[in-house]
Amino acid sequence: MKISVSMYSLASTIKKEKWSIIDFIDYAKSISLDGVELLDFYWQDGSTKEKEIELVNQALRKHDLTVSAYDVSNNFVKESREARAIEAEKVLEGIGTAKKLGTNIVRVFCGDLHGDLTYEEGQSWIVEGLKKCAVKAEEEQVCLAIENHGLLAGKSEQVKEIIENVDSPFVRSTFDTGNFLLVHEEPQRAFDRLKHEIVHVHFKDFREKESAEEIKGFKSTQGVELIGTVPGDGQVDLAYIVEGLKDEGYQGWLSIEYEGHDDAKDSNEEAVRRLKKLLK
Repeated sequence: MKISVSMYSLASTIKKEKWSIIDFIDYAKSISLDGVELLDFYWQDGSTKEKEIELVNQALRKHDLTVSAYDVSNNFVKESREARAIEAEKVLEGIGTAKKLGTNIVRVFCGDLHGDLTYEEGQSWIVEGLKKCAVKAEEEQVCLAIENHGLLAGKSEQVKEIIENVDSPFVRSTFDTGNFLLVHEEPQRAFDRLKHEIVHVHFKDFREKESAEEIKGFKSTQGVELIGTVPGDGQVDLAYIVEGLKDEGYQGWLSIEYEGHDDAKDSNEEAVRRLKKLLK
């Protein structure tokens, strides 16, 4: 298995130090990573994106790094057909960008809570959108990897149901180890359900917020507030998941995604050290 870090893992540093994608790639090299995970909202300017992709690829070659996945921030849970078509276009564009960056993994979302809408009501829109995008994904040999993100379709049984209903070998799972806690599902049980669908992993952890803490966390479906932490300091049994991946013969990427309040650079470097120990 190979280790990468999501650019989103450095969100606070990127904002504070005004990093470009190139700056992030330089950082990734400095902490001895195999690759980087890039996201659609970090391009500096849509009108100069093609030139920026060229510069990013030059930096990747210089540092002998690979793009583990390209992340698209789509949301298929939109009430109008026109709005859903716009979201599908984001994914289709993401497939093209992924190809230019040399990765065959595009992380996608399903959609999140919207008013009183339930998962059962939104599922058909999610499946419709993914089916449309899967046609191009198959043509380009790119896998659309659904992240268990958000509170609407964040349970493993929901992700698995969507994958089965789309019914494409190019629609699989980005298994986010921490996000299952937001929907009150044990990550170990989620892994057992999705282990045959995983093509990309987010290595993440959360802990419950203490009553005296003033920092803001992420609210679960039951109103519990969770705080991002360095993997291993929270509630996820990461060793169980890593050992399970080894048993499955998984040879893909483990991509660190830190969402805590401590120094992002220090936290990601510690996460890399811990993950390397687990992989031995």
